[in-house]
Amino acid sequence: MQEQELKEKVGKNIKFFRFRRQLSQADLAEKAQISITSLSDIERGNNFPQAKTLCNLAQALDVEVWSFFRGEVTSDEQNLVLEHISEDFSKHINIAIDTVRKQYITYNGSK
Repeated sequence: MQEQELKEKVGKNIKFFRFRRQLSQADLAEKAQISITSLSDIERGNNFPQAKTLCNLAQALDVEVWSFFRGEVTSDEQNLVLEHISEDFSKHINIAIDTVRKQYITYNGSK
């Protein structure tokens, strides 16, 4: 495995666990005591975290450090989680749009 592949694998797995915990980058960065920029670079595979950062991230995500190094086993699981999050996000956006639309119609209808 090449260094870049390792960086990308670790970054994808950290992002997966962050999504699974439903944390924003800002939330995880704060919990792991790193900057949002650093976390973003790690998740994109641009930087490899130092040992202390790996430990902080694992603790913040409530996982073992070794789980960041798992191989392709995670990719199907990642896709399912991302799909679920996307569906939930879309559902909540549609509910919000419908609510605003109804309030707009009620407000304009009462004029």
